[in-house]
Amino acid sequence: MRWMTHNTRLLLVAFAMTPAWGSGQVWASLQTSAGQTATAQTGAASSTPVATPGSAPGAGAQKGVVLDRVVAVVNGDVILESDVDEERRFEDIQPYRRIAGDRSRESTIERLIDRDLILQQAELEPEDAIPEKDLDDQLTMLRKDIPDCKKYHCETDEGWKNYLSDHGFTVEEFRERWRMRMQLLKFIEVRFRNGIKVSDAEIKEFYEKRMMPEYAARNVTPPKLDTISKRIEEVLLQQQVGALLVDWLKSLRVQGSVKIMNPGEVAP
Repeated sequence: MRWMTHNTRLLLVAFAMTPAWGSGQVWASLQTSAGQTATAQTGAASSTPVATPGSAPGAGAQKGVVLDRVVAVVNGDVILESDVDEERRFEDIQPYRRIAGDRSRESTIERLIDRDLILQQAELEPEDAIPEKDLDDQLTMLRKDIPDCKKYHCETDEGWKNYLSDHGFTVEEFRERWRMRMQLLKFIEVRFRNGIKVSDAEIKEFYEKRMMPEYAARNVTPPKLDTISKRIEEVLLQQQVGALLVDWLKSLRVQGSVKIMNPGEVAP
């Protein structure tokens, strides 16, 4: 995706179209790492193999090694297969992740497309940067909320680092992803949140019917309701905002250009 400009592209948190989501930004054309090119046949990133000692001269020189593949193009913004894989791995980290039936590759691609459409609009209405303290506070809370974090001792920096590493992320990558998630949520809330209210009863119901069973299934003691009520309220607000987003996203698709690629198809 074009907002991923670091050596390891950063994706945003799971898209919040019910029940939870996240996001990010940076507008630039797709860039491949040094020595990579885009193949004309598939739009995949490739790299010419390096000859090893003892290999025949020119061996492998005529054929690149496919490193990635374009799966969709959104108004010129490229979504890669690696973006899909990374998004699905990132969802696994969420303490309130989406239901299992909504974790197909196809649905993940659709969420990434929707997210990209929103990011393109967010660029036109830039918000103030997320304060470092707000980011630190959310990450500290997240380390307490993730059920699997207990066995990793995520309250320690080393435990948190090991947990993220086992999910394929560095601490720095994850921090930037969460920052971008917060930035996009802020944009969406400013645009759609006015008039939306979440009651104490709705928060309690979510805690008892959604969170408690997940913690029980993992034999982990759940946090007390009063310590995470704000987090639950955020999730519920996101659900309602997501409902308002549906029509908006449909109009953005109609007005723009969205192309989901088939294997071997040439990217436009």
